[in-house]
Amino acid sequence: MKKFAMIAVSLMLLLTACSSQAESSTAEPITAVQSTEPVTLTNRMTDSERARVSIHALTLLDEQDSDETPESSPQEPETAHRVSVEFMTLTPEMVKQQLAELQKTLSDEEYREAEKEAKPIIESAEPYRFAAYILVDGKRCTDYVPYSDETYDGGAFTFSTTVYDPETDETKREEYAFESIDKYTEWIRQYSIGQGYSAEWADRAAERMLIACEALKTGNYETLPDGTVDSSDRSLYDIDMPEEKTDYRDVWEYDRAEVEAISGFVDEISIWDEELDTEFLVHVTRPPDYDPAKTYPVFFLTDGVWRFGNVPALRKCMENGEAAPVILVTLGFAYELDGTDAVFRYQMLVRSRYQLLDFITDNLMPYLGERYQIDFAQSALYGHSDGGVFTHTALCRSDQYANQPFGKYLIGSPAFFGLYYDHPELDPAAYESDYGYFDRNQTLAKQVFLCGGKLEDPDYAESYNGHPSTLEGLAALNDRLTAHGADVTCKLYDSHHYQYIPEMLTEYLKTTYPPAS
Repeated sequence: MKKFAMIAVSLMLLLTACSSQAESSTAEPITAVQSTEPVTLTNRMTDSERARVSIHALTLLDEQDSDETPESSPQEPETAHRVSVEFMTLTPEMVKQQLAELQKTLSDEEYREAEKEAKPIIESAEPYRFAAYILVDGKRCTDYVPYSDETYDGGAFTFSTTVYDPETDETKREEYAFESIDKYTEWIRQYSIGQGYSAEWADRAAERMLIACEALKTGNYETLPDGTVDSSDRSLYDIDMPEEKTDYRDVWEYDRAEVEAISGFVDEISIWDEELDTEFLVHVTRPPDYDPAKTYPVFFLTDGVWRFGNVPALRKCMENGEAAPVILVTLGFAYELDGTDAVFRYQMLVRSRYQLLDFITDNLMPYLGERYQIDFAQSALYGHSDGGVFTHTALCRSDQYANQPFGKYLIGSPAFFGLYYDHPELDPAAYESDYGYFDRNQTLAKQVFLCGGKLEDPDYAESYNGHPSTLEGLAALNDRLTAHGADVTCKLYDSHHYQYIPEMLTEYLKTTYPPAS
C-alpha cells in the first residue's frame, strides 16, 4: 500500500506540474546546453560495415509489385456446407503406450507436460473419443475446434498447442483460454494475419472453424471411416498461402504529397550493423538553404516507419521561419523488415537496447558526422514507447562512451513496464537505478524533456502486471532526475499514447531551436 501511495503522489505532482506548464502561454523557452568547444566523434565501424553502406535518393515512394490477386467473379453465397469428420478413440492403454514412446524423444519438461495432459484419459474408465480430422467442403479445418471434444458444451474453454519460437529456435507448449467461441474466432483472425496470411484467408479459416463447431454441436455431419484422411494430402488444404513478404514500404505512414515535396532534400542511407546483424534505413533530411560548409544540430528520431511522416511538417517550420535550420534524421529498418511489428520493435529497442546504443553512438552518428557538419552538443535524440525505454538507456549510459553525439534527450511515453518481462537481458534493477548514472556522476550534463499523454494509462493496462503504469514510470523518472538537479522539463498532453507526437515534435523544434533574431 505504501509503494502505491508513493507512486500515486508522484503521479499527482507530475500531472499538476506539467498541466500548469501546458496552461501557461508565457513559459520560458528551454535553455540550450552550451558547449565550450566543438564535439568530435570517433567512428568505430568495421571494414565490413563500411563496405555495405549505400547512399542514394529516397526510394520510399517507389512503386512496388502488388501482392493483390485479381478479384474473382461474384458468386452466389453458399447456403449449406458439407462437414465430414474422422473420429479417433483413445483408451487408457493406448495413451500409456504413446507416453512411453514419447518419453524417448521429449525433454523432461516436455514429457511432464504431456503426462499432465494425458492424465485425465489414463484415469478415466471410459475411452476418450474426439474429432481427429474435420473437413469443411472438402478442406481441412486446421484450427482447434472446441466441439471436437465431445465433453465440451459451450462457454469458456482452454486448449494448448505446440508453437515454434524463432527467438530461441525451440518449440514450446502454449495454453490459451477464451471466454466464448466469438472471442476465439476473433483471435483466429488476428493470429492468422499476424502469421502473414491475408485477411481473406484469415476470415475463411475462422468461418471454417465456426461451421465445424455448428455441425459437431448439431450432429449434422458425416462420419468417415478410420484412416480416410491423409494429413499429407495437400489438396485438403487451402493452397493460397501467401508468399513471404519481402517489402514493407506499404506499412510506412506518411502523406505522399508532403513527402514528394521534400524528396529532393532527403538522403536515404542503408547501413548494416555487425553486432545486431540488422540492416537499418536512415533518412537524412537537409534543412532549407542548406550549406554543406555550415554546422547544424541533428534532430534524431527513432521509429522511422512512423516518424519520417512527421519530417515534412518539421521542415515546414524551418521554411516558415518558425525554427532555426536543423538536420532531421530518422532511424528505421530496411524495407525488407516490418518496423511496425511490436515483437520486432521490442527486440531491437528494449531487449537489444545496449547493442543499438553502441551502433548509434559509435557507428551511425560518427558516420553522419563525416558526411555532414553536425553540432553534436546541440543535437537531440527522441524515442517513444519502447523507443522511450531506449532513449532513457541512452541518456543514463551516455557517460560510458567517449563519443557524445547528443546533448538533448526526449523521452516520450516510455514503456518501462516492458522491462519486467521474463527475459534475462532486461535487468529492471538497472533501469530503476538509472543504470547507475548517479553512482558514477554528481551531475547530468544533458538536457532532458519528458512527455506523455494524460489519457494514456488505460491504453496498455493489461500489460502493467502490477508494475508502474506509463505515467507512473514517467513521474518516478521525473522525481529521480529532479532530485539530482538535472535540467529536466516535463509536459503532458491531452492525448492517448501517441496522438500528441506531431504537436509535441513541432513545439519542441520551435522552442529548442528558435529562429535567429
